[in-house]
Amino acid sequence: MGPFKSSVSFLVLHLLEGVLSNSLIQLNNNGYEGIVIAIDPDVPEDETLIQHIKDMVTQASPYMFEATENRFYFKNVAILIPEKWETKPEYQRPKLETYQHADVVVAEPNPPGNDEPYTEQMGKCGEKGERIHFTPDFLAGKKLTEYGPQGRTFVHEWAHLRWGVFNEYNNNQKFYLLNGKNKPVMCSAAITGKNRVQTCQGGSCVTKSCKLNRVTGLYEEGCEFLPDLSQTEKASIMFLQKIDSVVQFCTEKNHNKEAPNLQNQKCNLRSTWEVIQDSEDFKKTTPMTTKPPNPTFSLLQIGQRIVCLVLDKSGSMSIGDRLKRLNQAGKLFLLQTVEQGSWVGMVTFDSVAYIQSELIQIKSGTEREALIRSLPSVATGGTSICSGLRSAFTVIRKKYPTDGSEIVLLTDGEDNTISSCFNEVKQSGAIIHTVALGPSAAGELEQLSQMTGGLKTYASDQAQNNGLIDAFGALSSGNGVASQRSVQLESKGSILQNNQWMNGTVTVDSTVGNDTLFLITWTTQPPQILLWDPSGKRQSGFVVDTNTKMAYLQIPGTAQVGNWKYSLQASSQTLTLTVTSRASSATLPPITVTSTMNKDTGKFPSPMVVYAKIHQGASPILRASVTAVIESVNGKTVTLELLDNGAGADATKDDGVYSRYFTAYDTNGRYSTKVWALGGKNAASQRAMRQQNGAMYIPGWIENGEVKWNPPRPQINKDDHQGKQVCFSRTSSGGSFVASNVPKAPIPDLFPPCQITDLKAKIQGDKFINLTWTAPGDDYDYGRAHQYIIGISTNILELRDNFNDSLQVNTTDLIPKEANSEEVFVFKPENITFENGTDLFIAIQAIDKVNLKSEISNIARVSLFIPPPTPSETPSPSLPCPDININSTIPGIHILKIMWKWLGELQLSVALG
Repeated sequence: MGPFKSSVSFLVLHLLEGVLSNSLIQLNNNGYEGIVIAIDPDVPEDETLIQHIKDMVTQASPYMFEATENRFYFKNVAILIPEKWETKPEYQRPKLETYQHADVVVAEPNPPGNDEPYTEQMGKCGEKGERIHFTPDFLAGKKLTEYGPQGRTFVHEWAHLRWGVFNEYNNNQKFYLLNGKNKPVMCSAAITGKNRVQTCQGGSCVTKSCKLNRVTGLYEEGCEFLPDLSQTEKASIMFLQKIDSVVQFCTEKNHNKEAPNLQNQKCNLRSTWEVIQDSEDFKKTTPMTTKPPNPTFSLLQIGQRIVCLVLDKSGSMSIGDRLKRLNQAGKLFLLQTVEQGSWVGMVTFDSVAYIQSELIQIKSGTEREALIRSLPSVATGGTSICSGLRSAFTVIRKKYPTDGSEIVLLTDGEDNTISSCFNEVKQSGAIIHTVALGPSAAGELEQLSQMTGGLKTYASDQAQNNGLIDAFGALSSGNGVASQRSVQLESKGSILQNNQWMNGTVTVDSTVGNDTLFLITWTTQPPQILLWDPSGKRQSGFVVDTNTKMAYLQIPGTAQVGNWKYSLQASSQTLTLTVTSRASSATLPPITVTSTMNKDTGKFPSPMVVYAKIHQGASPILRASVTAVIESVNGKTVTLELLDNGAGADATKDDGVYSRYFTAYDTNGRYSTKVWALGGKNAASQRAMRQQNGAMYIPGWIENGEVKWNPPRPQINKDDHQGKQVCFSRTSSGGSFVASNVPKAPIPDLFPPCQITDLKAKIQGDKFINLTWTAPGDDYDYGRAHQYIIGISTNILELRDNFNDSLQVNTTDLIPKEANSEEVFVFKPENITFENGTDLFIAIQAIDKVNLKSEISNIARVSLFIPPPTPSETPSPSLPCPDININSTIPGIHILKIMWKWLGELQLSVALG
């Protein structure tokens, strides 16, 4: 890449509580700094793309400033340029900016032609998202008619990412009934337009007024609300940012609380502006009195990976097998995890530091073996973490600046002087990954990772949990292309007695297979090792290292696809098995699992949430079997089944993100997280999933009274939608978190049932209402709730704000099921007016055995519609809707209303809460 230059931007770092994200964004004097926009390595080189990114952010900044009432603007942005692009003098080496830290990713569309901008949101209302996705064609302005100006769309997506708001439209239900009238799902309700449907045949298309469905009372399928291009309404950006007049978010005054959209469902009917006002960003700022400056940009090009291992060899490392386990994990990292072409050095430390190896570029197995020989063999002395870090800086600076370099720091000891080098660490621009080993590792250790955006992991002394190897196995490059990264297929351990066997299978799927490694460790004597490939052929050639107590086998070429069977036999010792691999092809993305907790710290009784994102490239993997094991500093483990069901801790169903609450605290201190994911006959990769959290694809608009249609939204291939069956196995380290405020045993039950977030309602038979939802648990989404309370009202706000005073449904026969089961309940409203045109709103609250209550559920609704009687002779056809503006006050409209009333009474129609 040429000489490295330090970045012009000095990042004061703040690690956000995002989901699966270590964003470097900081809000400083109303301006957002440290934004990272990364161009995917697979995007063909196109220098104009960089200018398109600059133009988008520059256009977005004053738009956001106006929309937020002079509070926020974009101050500086780093653009990450792929390593394979041509090097230019103005491109600098990144500091902490990596693809893993990217807030915006620019990548080719997947599937081709799908240029929808969207934001990954795994959390609840008000929680930050992970990242925004754009395509090169979108940034080039080739989708202006579909989404509007790029800068405006960026502000829409930024509101998803930064403030945790949701869309105010609904592609799955574009209209709903309110008091018997069809209304488009939008905000604000003052947006004007017409309802039209387009039918095409033989290359000829005709635009017509929408017809009513005589059964539901809703408009026919395909009916679209087309906004007037010329408007005076200013809201809302989360509905229709394309319209020139739209420069605001919906507020409490103009928010459409009845519309069945995600914003109402997930945010308890609050407007987007109310959610933004509740954000930490809003609370710590005041409106500016001057115009903000234009954004500035740093152009950063990814370079070769530079890593220095900083390993504790103090006396406490002689406890148990810590030093042996360090050698085993270090050997895996050097043999397999670190990528070819990387520069690697090594420092060990006790009370002082020792340079074991200067930076060596890994070109073959020779360099890897040389580094392995430098791993520490003797443990003695005290603990001086800062000495180790300073020596690592020295090693790196002999060849390169420390900007963007990585340090892997492992320690098991306490060190009350660690904070003395915090400033040096901040100034270095290096990323520090920390591995805390055992119960006594320095309490401030995680701060080094937090201030530099590095990974933080914890490994207990329970060798059978394989935590140390998992921690080092997770240290693949944050910038490398997917095909170069090590993928962990299996991580398993067991304590064997009396010649017991540890048997199992590891699935090598078609997306991996290159550079496959089987690694076995033991604690006393080498075990008997048997391994068969999918064809039944026994594998031989394990390299046995009796000193380190490990054996490994590297499969030549590409490993055979299928189930590899193993059997390990031993007595009175602990065995572990680890299997890693790499992508089978540079053009086929491997299935990956990324796991994390929602926060760095858990304060009892606040629950933690564990997430596992399982994707193949941009495609989610659905219906996998996903298990998380959380281990406390006491060595106690808790196993959780993670779910992608859109209930409990899981924000969105079938998005490839599996989630679950964790409440089983047993002590204060560090906890580690590990995830297993298995794909069998039910698992599938869904290539063409529709994203829920992104700018609306505008079907068309009205300009000077004329209907203008966009091309149809790209269709989902039915075969893709069904998903391709995938069989795979993966493990992933989810890092660590620290628990506090945990009382001594017995730990009191302070955990209520989780909120029900997927309540749905529909009419069944003669005015009966059918409710469905996912059962919460006794403790959030675990166990069984004790009781349900169902409240109903004809006023949605009264139900939300005064649920306890609402009319309650008799639930005597409704016995809660086990958490995550489907609940069904049918009732007939009593003691309430339920007639033609009535809108009825329903909500549920769960109560546990100690009378702790959940939050009120999302509010579901039904609307009563009775179809007009069908004439005994020839049935009359569906009539077109009047060709009028939906908000028109033209004299004579009341006559049309009388005509419509004459056609029939209203029937029940469903509108989801």
